[in-house]
Amino acid sequence: MRPIFALLTAAATTALAMPAMAATPPAVHGYSSLAISGQGDKIASVDTSGGKGTITIRAVRGGKVLRSFDPCRSACSLSGLTFAPDGTLAWLARDRTAGTVTLAVDRNGTARTVATIKGIAQTPRFAPDGKRLALLVTIGAAKESGAAQAGVRQVGEIGEKSDEQRLAIFDVDGAPVAAEAVKPVSPADRYIYEYDWTPDGKGFVVTSALGNGDNNWWVATLDAVDATTGVVRQIAKPTTQLNFPRVSPDGTTVAYIGGLMSDFGSVGGDVWTVPFAGGAPRNVTPDGRLTITSLEWTDRLIRGTALRGDRAGLFTVSGDRSDGFGWSRPASLAAGDAKAAWSADGQTVATVSQDFTHAPVIFAGPVTAPVQITHDNDAIPATMTARSISWKNEGFTAQGWLLAPLDADPAKKAPMITIVHGGPSAANTPYFGGGYSDLLDAGYYIFLPNPRGSFGQGEAFTAANKRDFGGGDLRDILTGIDAVEKVAPIDDARLGLTGGSYGGFMAMWANTQTNRFKAIVAGAGLSNWVSYYGTNGIDQWMLPFFGKTLYQDRKAYEDVSAVNFMTRAKTPTFIYVGERDIEVPPTQSIEYWHGLKDQGVPTSLVIYPEEGHGIRAPANAADVRKRSLAWFDRYLKPSS
Repeated sequence: MRPIFALLTAAATTALAMPAMAATPPAVHGYSSLAISGQGDKIASVDTSGGKGTITIRAVRGGKVLRSFDPCRSACSLSGLTFAPDGTLAWLARDRTAGTVTLAVDRNGTARTVATIKGIAQTPRFAPDGKRLALLVTIGAAKESGAAQAGVRQVGEIGEKSDEQRLAIFDVDGAPVAAEAVKPVSPADRYIYEYDWTPDGKGFVVTSALGNGDNNWWVATLDAVDATTGVVRQIAKPTTQLNFPRVSPDGTTVAYIGGLMSDFGSVGGDVWTVPFAGGAPRNVTPDGRLTITSLEWTDRLIRGTALRGDRAGLFTVSGDRSDGFGWSRPASLAAGDAKAAWSADGQTVATVSQDFTHAPVIFAGPVTAPVQITHDNDAIPATMTARSISWKNEGFTAQGWLLAPLDADPAKKAPMITIVHGGPSAANTPYFGGGYSDLLDAGYYIFLPNPRGSFGQGEAFTAANKRDFGGGDLRDILTGIDAVEKVAPIDDARLGLTGGSYGGFMAMWANTQTNRFKAIVAGAGLSNWVSYYGTNGIDQWMLPFFGKTLYQDRKAYEDVSAVNFMTRAKTPTFIYVGERDIEVPPTQSIEYWHGLKDQGVPTSLVIYPEEGHGIRAPANAADVRKRSLAWFDRYLKPSS
């Protein structure tokens, strides 16, 4: 759910974790869509600072701004930056009002349009010779890409038509292709999630599935697509979910990240390889105590990023030997198509780093020791303190983050809100400010646990809550709260709990399993796995976790349904959800709200119009924050 669904980015997080709307917000300088040239001498990013984005090109050495320009003639959003081997830069400019995306290039300071797409588009990539550009296009898209986005109205014949994301190819120096002339090369009814060019430029390796793209990613296959005919050949049908397909420089092998993942975009697992000709995939990083989060194949080496405990860093695999974790920081890393961008020879890297107390900066340089090259945000002060907390429970080592107000009195007991991440295959990781200023300003400590089922401790840890939702992970969270109370002045009588998506399920479920929390806020939560199975738009996601369908093993779904234990629920709960949420339909919140009302438990339910899995409209997000804070204040600060 995003997964169930990890809502990890600011655009797709629960509303409670979105940036607060302060009266005078700091002008944080943002760097998105980061890309690096093949030669490793320059980087490009979409820079924002409280307004419209611009494309900025910097020197890797020293970070000097070489050029900055705005290619949009009207209001648009920029993304998809990518370099050709000769240094030509491509990007996407989306005009939401017109419903179009423009694919454009800049060569030696001269910009030109390559193609216009009516609908949505993403992930442009140059062919190895730089003469063609491939692009994922959804012509006439009925909704935004991804199951976390608001779904279309469920009217007419259901399930007979869905958006198709397909591969299209354009000549870089050809005449601009008009929207009506765009002809995808990959076949209809096959949704392409990700792709990589083969080194000879004759085709692609892709992850794809037939039918509905929102629902079928969990059963996607690894395939080859011919760039001329569009013919598809299956390379492998992995037993895990897969991301980041990458072809070796000699074209003989495909690498990908395989693991237990609860949603597209929430990436984590091991590195697997398989012959391009086809065969059985092989795990080349088995038994690791970390999670691979992105992947590239540069020169002779497989490079990537990984999360190990509280640190995100660079990762290298050489042949059959894993060279493992390298440069790392207790931070989050980001780049355009991955979490870091590498030069063609793999010796130079660039990434955007941020944590709870340091605003985004670009690091770039040698892969062994990249350095900070931007300083736009150096003067922005921290708004909290943050520390990593580790604890042991039932043979596992878990980790989380404890955030505190800047002016917190260590001698004074304070209330604390525990926020459970979505997923469950995901992790709470550092982002500047974190979006928690409302709660921190009100005097709350915040605990962000990463219990079993999370990324960061290896695949065995991620898989430890299969067929055990709300079991070991809830016990890990409660034990983590005990660990926090040993190092911080937390009042155990004033604990709150919240989360969205899978975190919303955990908030609903915990109310039926423990009375330790005195106030709960559940966003887009799941209360009844039986009814959920037949009403959600992504039922395929559950099979890797439950092992069987509802109809084959009904008891497994009943055993973790909060509605079956409602007589135990005592904690006042505020519930919110989007009207057009296809990942967790609003009926799940209605069932839970109804159950609480029957038990006489104080509750409130708000369904936000036109919203999907995550509350995005600024007015709605502000309303969620206001209501959530008021709910916690009411039950955790009775004197107020």
